[in-house]
Amino acid sequence: MKKKLTTVVFRGTPEQEEQLIAVIDKYKGVQGAMMPILQEAQGIYGYLPIEVQKIIADRTGASLEEIYGIASFYAQFKLNPDGEVAVAVCLGTACYVKGSGEIIEEVAKQLNVPVGSTSPDGKYSLEATRCIGACGLAPVMTVNGEVYGRLTKDKISGILAKYM
Repeated sequence: MKKKLTTVVFRGTPEQEEQLIAVIDKYKGVQGAMMPILQEAQGIYGYLPIEVQKIIADRTGASLEEIYGIASFYAQFKLNPDGEVAVAVCLGTACYVKGSGEIIEEVAKQLNVPVGSTSPDGKYSLEATRCIGACGLAPVMTVNGEVYGRLTKDKISGILAKYM
């Protein structure tokens, strides 16, 4: 699944930008430094908004397209912030064969949030994840870190109602 950028207001602070610039300066001239720069940038902001990608591009001389290509390719990077209610559905093998594809579609429909996105108001986010280590409970999803297992489509509304 290709990651999508959603329209969420960027709320970076001057202090965060100072930290980011310090990270970029730390890796100046280091071969292959883009991955650690992006990892540390995500640590500062919690995700990699386009505004942060532009700062990195400007200060490293890399193209914005190159940075976006890396950030959108690797699963460890997030292009959108977590919502207040962060939902993640496991699409690992055990969960997928037990129906997690239908589960994630149902969650997306009920939250009105595409997979890999955050609602414009920042309330909900929905991510597809790989194995979270709860294969015996497949299919599984987490909501703000709380694990829900042995899911069926008809259980989704009751679970999500707790967070509405």
